[in-house]
Amino acid sequence: MRKLLRTGGWLMVLLTGLRAPLLAQRTVSDARITYTIEMPPEQLQMEAMLAGSHMVQYIRGDRSRIDMTFNVVNYIYLINAREQSVITLMDIHGDKYLIRSDRKAYKAEMKKYEATQFTDQEEVREIAGYKCRKAIGKMEDGTTFEVFYTIDLVPENRGYNSRFVNLKGIPLEYEIVMRAGSKMRAVATKVDLSPVPASVFDVPGGYKEITAEELKKIRG
Repeated sequence: MRKLLRTGGWLMVLLTGLRAPLLAQRTVSDARITYTIEMPPEQLQMEAMLAGSHMVQYIRGDRSRIDMTFNVVNYIYLINAREQSVITLMDIHGDKYLIRSDRKAYKAEMKKYEATQFTDQEEVREIAGYKCRKAIGKMEDGTTFEVFYTIDLVPENRGYNSRFVNLKGIPLEYEIVMRAGSKMRAVATKVDLSPVPASVFDVPGGYKEITAEELKKIRG
């Protein structure tokens, strides 16, 4: 009788966990994930215009795109895992620049994050309708950052975002380490798994193509 009761208890757990059965371990080839970006308080005090910043992550097969909108400064990253290339688009106060990264630069960026190790933590929270587990990412240089990810969604293209190539699912909340050492946080508000149009990955016109060295000179 006790064995039957135990079995019945496990069945109840399994059944209650099947409220979203189709989502379990779903391999994702197309996705559009919208995030809000929470800036460090000290950053907002200096630059109030950064309030309301947001980000969109697009995935379609071996191509991905990241839009980061900081109101007056915006970035678009077009990533092609098959060709191993990245195109960076910047709109800085209306001045638009385009930088192409070759295969060597792409591989260097991937290698930078290949050694990142993620250690699961006990904390669990629901984000954008998905159960997410907390993990601590530790980079090769010792830098750490928090991430909450769902194992319900597994990217078909592991290279859609270099920093998460070793993560066991898709992150729906995570810290982004800034150059000065402070951290901003991206929190998902919507996950759309409908097909992403190929046109999303077209390079828009109106951008001046420059090199990374030329950009450094422009920024002074």
